Amino acid sequence: MTSFGNNAPRRYFVDAVGRRVLIGLTLEETFEFERLDGQPTLDQADRSVATLAETILWSADGEQRWLELYAKHDGAWKAWMAQNRGEQPAGFSLY
Repeated sequence: MTSFGNNAPRRYFVDAVGRRVLIGLTLEETFEFERLDGQPTLDQADRSVATLAETILWSADGEQRWLELYAKHDGAWKAWMAQNRGEQPAGFSLY
């Protein structure tokens, strides 16, 4: 997907049935995000005509949806961090 997706940490919680879910997303959205995140970007795609055309078509829809899901997750992560900052022991850092 986009380059900053590889640099940003994934932040999960474990749901009631033991599945890893990205904070702020549903299980279905987490699955969708991970599927989209595994898609090649235009820069990573094989340069054959068929692959290039498929990548361009996917990018129009897939990248926008990936960005929407990432923004939803990132906003929830930031809210969770702000809420939990005061609960961390002295000297503890999540970074």
